[in-house]
Amino acid sequence: MKMIILQDILYVSLLIGLSIPLGIYIYKVMTGQNVFLTRVLAPVEYGIYKLMGVKSDEEMGAKRYALSVLVFSGIGFIFLWLIQLFQGVLPFQQAGIKGTSWHLAFNTAASFVSNTNWQAYSGETGMTYFTQFTGLTVQNFVSAATGIAVVFALIRGFVSKEKKTIGSFWVDLTRTTLYVLLPLSMILAIVLVSQGVVQTFGPYKQVAMLENGAVQTIPLGPAASQIAIKQLGTNGGGFFGANSAFPLENPTALSNLLQVLSILLIPASLCVSFGKAVKDSSQGRVIYIVMMFFFAVSLIGVTASEQVSAPYFSGAAASASMEGKEVIHGAGASSLWAVATTAASNGSVNSMHDSFTPLGGMVLMFLMQLGEIVFGGVGSGLYGMLAFVLLTVFIAGLMVGRTPEYLGKKVEPYDMKMVCLLVLVPPLVTLIGTAAAVSIPAASSWLTNSGAHGFSEILYAFTSMGNNNGSAFAGFNADTVFTNLTGGIIMLLARFIPMTAAIYLAGNMAGKKTVAGGEGTLSTSDTMFAGLLIGVIFIIGALSFLPALALGPIADYFTM
Repeated sequence: MKMIILQDILYVSLLIGLSIPLGIYIYKVMTGQNVFLTRVLAPVEYGIYKLMGVKSDEEMGAKRYALSVLVFSGIGFIFLWLIQLFQGVLPFQQAGIKGTSWHLAFNTAASFVSNTNWQAYSGETGMTYFTQFTGLTVQNFVSAATGIAVVFALIRGFVSKEKKTIGSFWVDLTRTTLYVLLPLSMILAIVLVSQGVVQTFGPYKQVAMLENGAVQTIPLGPAASQIAIKQLGTNGGGFFGANSAFPLENPTALSNLLQVLSILLIPASLCVSFGKAVKDSSQGRVIYIVMMFFFAVSLIGVTASEQVSAPYFSGAAASASMEGKEVIHGAGASSLWAVATTAASNGSVNSMHDSFTPLGGMVLMFLMQLGEIVFGGVGSGLYGMLAFVLLTVFIAGLMVGRTPEYLGKKVEPYDMKMVCLLVLVPPLVTLIGTAAAVSIPAASSWLTNSGAHGFSEILYAFTSMGNNNGSAFAGFNADTVFTNLTGGIIMLLARFIPMTAAIYLAGNMAGKKTVAGGEGTLSTSDTMFAGLLIGVIFIIGALSFLPALALGPIADYFTM
């Protein structure tokens, strides 16, 4: 247990230590300042603008910015959908893999375009190399870049004064991809290759087994390049079906540490970027502290549950609950990864979440059900958290009978309508999807388990899709027409309705005057506000999902 505690302390220390300089770097990139890569990448950046016909100093209003996001994502969706349908006749065909069904292609396209990366297929048997690196990896980059672009549009809304514009989506997208995601991904991919993560276009290998001479097929592929951006961009889609529990995707303790660190690195860094952008580091710090509070409490809860609630075999207690976990990682590293991946909208796994104890699995579900705001997805986690900040400010204003303000901007009815879309759409589509699934008689055939745990499998699946996560309990058969279509629609709604609301919120904030704070102005950078924000987040999550959790993991715990 001491080693697990030291491991977690090391992880948090590395995360904080790396996120501060990276956050400052991202702030400089997104505000057009020179960085150490400017001399090398500036010609490439301006060449891209020229190719697209974009002016680097041209800005957009909220409507045009939102339209650009939706059109760009829509084109990517169609492109990825077609690639999957025709992958059987496209190049880089490694194992006779044919095109997918139309509904699986729809689900996967929606999944990767929305930065969810929910997978109803196994990568080594369902997708060709061409689909993986041309379709999925590209979306890993641009969907992550889109999230970062939108959060900076919202930040400009807070800092601008009586402006009608919030920046250029094309400039934000280019800078994020070129200066942030590509360099980090290249570095991480090279290090992962050094650890044994496979990166090749060679065919699958046939290997004779030592024990009985049977032939086993070893899947290969250009995996390291996708794994790097899947973690850094909080995408999470595994190159192989077993995701980061597969030896060729995550072979060593060092590769495990680097991957799980990458999951939260950019989301944590954006809190620092936010503080720099609004010229008040304490504003970013309080958000960082609240996120870290939820993360730490969840990590303690899951780790304790997996260590203490170990099953009994033949009258002897195991040292930890190891079912569904890789021996190389153990319960401690598996718990850390599970909490990180569900706190962020990542979804990659290094263990089977279906095998976690009922209370451990409940914490993982609840982290997603909070709205993926405990660090959350790159960009989307921060603008989701800022929605809760505005909601908290609004509630505090109602308590004292004063017009709520945040960063010198009055929070008015239109702003709260956008906040409600940001906060309520994910739980709404999650619960509707779950209710629709359990009402179908065929649902029982999709499950590995029955009873409360079977319901948990369904609830977890739609929680994951409805909150742009992508992880699964692994006992749920998702490749059906119903789940592919319903899940795809849910993923698109849960991504783009809140994203559009964030953009229009940014536009409305940008057009306002800045008012000077007075004695009655609520401080949004002290301990009291942090506590109030934690309470609001917890209450919203508890009110939305406590009845469903009672039917699933809580009932599972009392009947295990």
